[in-house]
Amino acid sequence: MDAAVHGGVAMLVREFRTEVVPPAERWDLWQDVAVRTHVPNVLRSDRSDDFRATMRVLPLGDLQIAELDLPHLDTVRTPRTIRRFDPEVLQINCQLAGDGGLAQDGTAGTFEAGHLIMADSSLPYDVRINRTSQRSTTVVVSMPRARLPLPPSAVRRLLAVPVRLDHGMGGALYRWLADVARRAGEFTDADVPALASVTTDLLASVLGGCVGCEDTLPPESRRRALHTRIRDFIDRNLGDPSLSPATVAAAHGISVRHLHQLFAAEGEAPAAWIRHRRLERCRRDLADPRLRGRSVHAIAARWGFTDAATFSRVFRRAYGMTPTDHRHTDHTG
Repeated sequence: MDAAVHGGVAMLVREFRTEVVPPAERWDLWQDVAVRTHVPNVLRSDRSDDFRATMRVLPLGDLQIAELDLPHLDTVRTPRTIRRFDPEVLQINCQLAGDGGLAQDGTAGTFEAGHLIMADSSLPYDVRINRTSQRSTTVVVSMPRARLPLPPSAVRRLLAVPVRLDHGMGGALYRWLADVARRAGEFTDADVPALASVTTDLLASVLGGCVGCEDTLPPESRRRALHTRIRDFIDRNLGDPSLSPATVAAAHGISVRHLHQLFAAEGEAPAAWIRHRRLERCRRDLADPRLRGRSVHAIAARWGFTDAATFSRVFRRAYGMTPTDHRHTDHTG
C-alpha cells in the first residue's frame, strides 16, 4: 500500500483494494494485508473465489483508524495466533453498514449499523461479518489497552457487548469516526496528536458511560470529549436562528460560563465559533454550481443568518469579498 498524495504533500492514509489483482488472487492478497495492518487471525469467506474489498488505514502513532468495506468474512483469533503475535490492543469496531456477530470471553453479541463493539487481541474471539447483509462498512479503531483511561475490569465487561451510538456522546463518536474515515486523505502528520486525542477521549467517555466509570476519566479527557460533543451539536443545529451560547449550554446541562471556559481552553469563543461554522457552510453553498438557482439570502437563512445586511457584512469581513462576488469567483482551480 502506498501513501496517498494530495497537492504534492504525502498524506497519512494508506489505501488498499483487492481489485488491483485478478479475482483468483484477491483472497490471498487480502489475508496478507490483514496480517500486516491488524493482527494474525484465521480468515474464512464464502466469497474467497473473488474477494472484492477495500481498506483505508490512517496511522495515528500508537492508535490506528481503518475503514473496511468487504463482503462476508469470518475472523477467528485462536490461542495459536495470539502466541504468534499479540500487540495487546483493543479493536473497537464502529459499524457503518452491514451486520455481524462477535463472541469473546464468554459473551456473544450481534451488531448492526450504528453499533460499536469491542474485542481484545489478547483473548480468543470469533467475528462473523455480514451474516444477513451483502456488504459491510466498518471503522476499526486499534489502540493499546493502556491508552484507554478506564479500569481493566470495566473494559473486560464491555468485550463483545454492542453499544448503540444513536444519541448524546455516542452519536458524537459515531459522526466523528465516520467523518475521520471519509476525510482520511486530508490529514497530515501535524494532525496526528489532535486526531488521536479526540478519538481516545470520545471512546473513553462513551465506554465509561456504559459501565458507570465516567468519574474515573482524567479531567482533561472529560473536558475534550464534552467540547467535541458540543461542537458536533453546533454543526447539527446551525440552521436554527436561535442557536446561541445560552441554548448550547442549556442543551448540555452546563452554565454559559462553563461553556466559555471550554472554548477558551481551545483559544475560541462559542459565539464566534457558531458564526464561523455558519459562514463556512454559506461559503460552501455559494460555491456550489448546483445551488446557483437559490438566492444569496436563502442560503444565508438556511444556515441561521436572518438579516441579509448583517450576513453580507460579516461574510466580507471574514473572506475579503461579498457573498455575490464569492459566488461568481472561479472555484475550479
